[in-house]
Amino acid sequence: MNMDAYKNTKVLITGHTGFKGAWLSAWLHSIGAQITGFSLPAHDNDHVYQQTRIGERIYADEKGDINDLEQLKSVFAKHQPTIVFHLAAQAIVLDSYEKPVDTFMTNVIGTTNVLECMRQTPSVKAGIIITTDKCYRNKEEKKPFTENEPLGGHDPYSASKACAELVIDSYRKSFSQNLASARAGNVIGGGDYAKFRLLPDCIRSLSKNEDILVRNPHSVRPWQHVIEPLYGYLLLGERLLQGKTEFADAWNFGPDLASCITAHDLATHVISSWGSGKVTHGKDTKALHEAKTLTLDTTKAKAHLPWKPKWDVQTAVKKSVAWYKGTDDAYGRTLRQIREWERA
Repeated sequence: MNMDAYKNTKVLITGHTGFKGAWLSAWLHSIGAQITGFSLPAHDNDHVYQQTRIGERIYADEKGDINDLEQLKSVFAKHQPTIVFHLAAQAIVLDSYEKPVDTFMTNVIGTTNVLECMRQTPSVKAGIIITTDKCYRNKEEKKPFTENEPLGGHDPYSASKACAELVIDSYRKSFSQNLASARAGNVIGGGDYAKFRLLPDCIRSLSKNEDILVRNPHSVRPWQHVIEPLYGYLLLGERLLQGKTEFADAWNFGPDLASCITAHDLATHVISSWGSGKVTHGKDTKALHEAKTLTLDTTKAKAHLPWKPKWDVQTAVKKSVAWYKGTDDAYGRTLRQIREWERA
């Protein structure tokens, strides 16, 4: 990627206070982008945002709700972005069982609102809409999903993201919008403290000298460091800003199959990097449905962007644990890991 592609470019990031949004904001800020962030006033996983003081560094730190179309329109009108990265979402599977209406509102109607604002704002040249690897109809056939697999979803979160993909495709075709959707695997990285995610659960347990309880030890996921898909998003954005409309499509970003390991194995890697700890298995008799195996085929991204993962799962875990244990400036620590990845 030409790092100058985003220099002085007006970038709008929705969900910039979340885990992935804050990492993306730090990266883009470091290469000179003029960033406007738009997120809810309070976010329960804003640790990277808070510790790196991203809100103080970027051009504009706007607070609001993507479900409020008029408020969103005013932000677009005020800042006139050139490219939009849409990451704002209800992103937790188990939460979607508790709050299905909120999940569908945010992930479907909220996404539609963002797309509509992009359509009505002439300055917008490109949009990268972040969905998920869970948007596919998973029949537990244990084969990697390609971008042309049928969409679907058992749980409300997965179903809402599949719906969002249909909305994105409709806007792309109906209004000739320069849109790409990105379906990333399970991301890990320093500063993620979301509930019901394995790495944050491991860190919370290890910090208290407690055993790590893994409830679905045999579930296989495509674990990757957060930097990996973010680079894919940035590559897509660069191509779309260049007017290469063939990149306005759906894209998978996930690790090589060797890094698609079980939850138990990931926990053991975390313990190895931490230096102590123990894994125990437990069974939740009220457990809600989650896919047993989920992997992605990234042939398309490797062939056409080109993009490929650089850190395997062991390295991704080591870097993540190092971030959590770090005591230096969090912004500098974040950028240092990005530079380490760039040199890989």
